[in-house]
Formats: sequence, C-alpha cells, structure tokens
Amino acid sequence: MNDKTDKGRFDCRGLACVRGGRRVFDRLNMTLKAGGALVLRGPNGSGKSSLLRLMAGLLHPAEGQIAWDSAPVADDPEAHRARLCYVGHLDAQKPALTLRENLAFWAEIQGGGDVGRALDAFALTALADQPARFLSAGQRRRANLARLALAPRALWLLDEPATALDQETRLRLNALIADLRRTGGMVVVSTHEDLDLREAHTLNMADYAPRPGEAAA
Repeated sequence: MNDKTDKGRFDCRGLACVRGGRRVFDRLNMTLKAGGALVLRGPNGSGKSSLLRLMAGLLHPAEGQIAWDSAPVADDPEAHRARLCYVGHLDAQKPALTLRENLAFWAEIQGGGDVGRALDAFALTALADQPARFLSAGQRRRANLARLALAPRALWLLDEPATALDQETRLRLNALIADLRRTGGMVVVSTHEDLDLREAHTLNMADYAPRPGEAAA
C-alpha cells in the first residue's frame, strides 16, 4: 500500500458506554496519532468490542466525545466512515456470492478499491470464484480481512482479527498493518493473540470499569 492515508489525531475523551441498561465502562480517555497502534486488552465483557463499535460510529457513547483532529466525529459521520475500515466478529460475506463478488461489493460500498490486490494480500486469488458458503472458517476470516487491502483508509478498527488464522496469514496481517502505519495510518486492535505490533500502546479495559454504584445506567 503506497497511497498516503488521511493523517490525523484520534481522541476519546471521558467516554462511557451503556449496553442493555448496564454501564460497561466509563471515564475512558485515549489518544492515537498518525502511525500509531493501540491494543485493547481485558476479559470478556469488559467492553473491547463495544469500544471498537463506538469508534466506528455504530454505537453512540452514553457520555464523552470521540474526535478526529479535535473535531467531534458525530458532527460529520459520513467523513468518519470514509476514513475507517472496521472488521468485527461476524463474517461480512454473502454466502451465494463468490469471494471476488463479495470484495467487489465492499469496494463499491467503500467508494472504490482494487479487488485483485485485496485477494493477493491474503493469498485468496485461487479461491476468488468460490462461493463464500463453501469457504472454511479460516478462509472466511481471510476474506473479511482482505477488505483492509481494497483501498487506503486512515483508521483500522479490528476485533480479534487473528482468530482462526494460521501463522502465514498472521504474518501477512502484520505486514499490512506495518505498511498502513508507515503511511501515517492508525490501527486499534482488540486481541488475545500476540500480533507483534511494534511500539503499540496498550489500553486495559479493566482500568475503566464502572465504580461501585455506577454499574447501571
């Protein structure tokens, strides 16, 4: 990936999350600068996935603010969506479509992208014309991650991206993340695996657990 990304500064200030009437975390602060990486740690239920969804604009914070270059992302959600790529737990594949067709669909949604480069990034070219319903769990995961290589984005939000990946694919993912960061892009990763992200900061969600008496909304 040689294209330059939209460099910036990504901030969360006083962030709180409530899901199903339960306060998951609060008072969360973090800053990520161009080229940075943030690893989210914590037990299940501590809010790692919820934080990524807040960062992606898929959830709204109960309190606090998320900003890009000091401007609240809520003021221009379309611009924020255009600068990020979010890969969550669920397979983003239509079972009846081939892998190539699925990536072409995502390229259209994201406003363009090189399907051939995305296939090659995760060694999927030989499977390009295979319907997604016939892919193994590992192949589906690689197909989801291939969306990262479609077109440059300034911010990647990855929820347990190494799940069901073999060692070769992890190395490919590491290389792609390193390439993103060299161009000034940023990545936030929730993971229990060691992805060997150089000079990454770690955010422990346990540090932002609700205080006694604040567990409910």
